[in-house]
Amino acid sequence: MSTSAVPAAVDALLEILRAAPGLADARVVDGPPSTNLTDRKYVFVGWQPGAEAAVAIEQDFASAGARRRDESFEISCYAETRSGDKDMAVQRAAVFELVAAVEDALRATDAAPAAPTLGGTVLWAHLTTGSLTQVQSEGTVAGLAFTVTCRARI
Repeated sequence: MSTSAVPAAVDALLEILRAAPGLADARVVDGPPSTNLTDRKYVFVGWQPGAEAAVAIEQDFASAGARRRDESFEISCYAETRSGDKDMAVQRAAVFELVAAVEDALRATDAAPAAPTLGGTVLWAHLTTGSLTQVQSEGTVAGLAFTVTCRARI
């Protein structure tokens, strides 16, 4: 019996996103960014700018008898696109395309029926919140902080 589904769920989310066709030209990163941000498109799992936690966790007893626990958690994520030009509309559209690819990767399909369960590590997972930031400084940067919310039985 595990004390939390979080480690396996984060690993499964990374695996699903790294295999997603819609994210083929993006770098999917486990945790915070390094100092060398030379790529133009990123998806960070377990990190958001200014976030206090990589994953927020809440547990409670699943039923009488205290044999099982229900766990709800929110994985902080962040998508970012950058360019040397000044066209913010292009970067804004591009960052929403990245997050759409994340959302598509979390939906069940004939090819990936277990995607919403992160490979069976959780009961369900889905994208729940987002917050757009835009910066113009030596080019344009559009970032979209988002949350993947999960529910598990441990």
